[in-house]
Amino acid sequence: MHSFHYQNGTLYCEGVDLEALADEHGTPLYVYSAATILDHYRRLSGAMSELDCLVCYATKANSNLAVLNLLAKEGAGFDIVSGGELFRVEKAGGDPGKCTFAGVGKTRAEIEAGLKKGIYSFNAESEAEVAFINGVAGQLGLVAPVALRVNPNVDAKTHKYISTGKSENKFGIDFAVIREAYARAATLPNVKLRGLQMHIGSQLTSVSPFVEAVEKVLPLVEELKSLYGIEFFSIGGGIGIVYQDSLASGGSDWWIDKDEKPLTIEEYAGRLVPLLQPLGLRIVLEPGRFMVGNAGVLLTEVLYEKRGTAKTFKIVDAAMNDLIRPALYEGHHEVAPLKEPVPGETEVVDIVGPVCESGDFFAQNREIPAVKTGDRLALLSAGAYGFVMASNYNSRPLPAEILVSGDRAMVVRKRQTFEDLIEGEDVPED
Repeated sequence: MHSFHYQNGTLYCEGVDLEALADEHGTPLYVYSAATILDHYRRLSGAMSELDCLVCYATKANSNLAVLNLLAKEGAGFDIVSGGELFRVEKAGGDPGKCTFAGVGKTRAEIEAGLKKGIYSFNAESEAEVAFINGVAGQLGLVAPVALRVNPNVDAKTHKYISTGKSENKFGIDFAVIREAYARAATLPNVKLRGLQMHIGSQLTSVSPFVEAVEKVLPLVEELKSLYGIEFFSIGGGIGIVYQDSLASGGSDWWIDKDEKPLTIEEYAGRLVPLLQPLGLRIVLEPGRFMVGNAGVLLTEVLYEKRGTAKTFKIVDAAMNDLIRPALYEGHHEVAPLKEPVPGETEVVDIVGPVCESGDFFAQNREIPAVKTGDRLALLSAGAYGFVMASNYNSRPLPAEILVSGDRAMVVRKRQTFEDLIEGEDVPED
């Protein structure tokens, strides 16, 4: 589900005209739909309601305070991977007691912060990390809640950069030695073994890898519950979204991929709940992209057209520093003009940005509706791993972010200025 549709010839987010937003706030511009985020959280939480289930939103997907606050008010927990994300969650009204702290390289300062704030669990990724957490907790006179992350060596069949559950990935402890790792961790005086965690990868569009991983790990979970009294089993996140989607456009369906089928929440819950229910444990989910991916768009304006013998380029004012997914891991984003296109009037183009890199593109050899200089485009499905991965490369200010709720549009991050770019920098005195 998403809340972007054509209305009166213009692309809307919920009840707000995106052309009007671009006029008022300029481009590039991120726009998020509150209704979409809340719908996805409620549907997932509801589908898993037969379990004692804690949904911990993966903060790294989109960490804007307004997005976190929406979910905190719904009672969500948060999956965090840095001290900065813990800080953000607290500032947004989230409960540290519902936070799982992941990541392979937690620092002393981050571990201390997590302990002092009373997080739900550290998801430890190595035995060395467990020993270090034990030492830090001992120095503070505290006991650290820990879940070891097991690497089940299951192929998620996703892009290699977002696959995390195979033995060659840097994440987690090998399945072959996880029992011995728990036995050693159980001897540490300042560690409480609270659970077991796994996460096999992101953007999974089939339920089969989830089922395979859960079935493989279930006997281990039952054993750890018996031996150490663990309280939860986290099956991670990874539910994929459809990046090639259609909009309600009166039959103009030029961007539909007829072959791509979404993994529905009903299918996900229908296959996993019966497997997990007999455990009698809390089940933790850590979704990110599913919650916010299709809740956001990046608006951009066509600056120039350049026609050559080999290609036609549409040069826009957004760039890879604003949305790096296409350059980083060949991420696909559909492109929708803000003015509803005339069916049949299309052309094959490259959509590229102004950054001085050949990797600065959003689409290559893509058939899109005919657009001209001054027209605006929406890069769809940009709510996850969009702004959070943006940078100031080429000294480009970061775009503004807008949250739409019904017919209200709120600026939830101001556009950076040139002065913001150099804040904190100094020229040494002669």
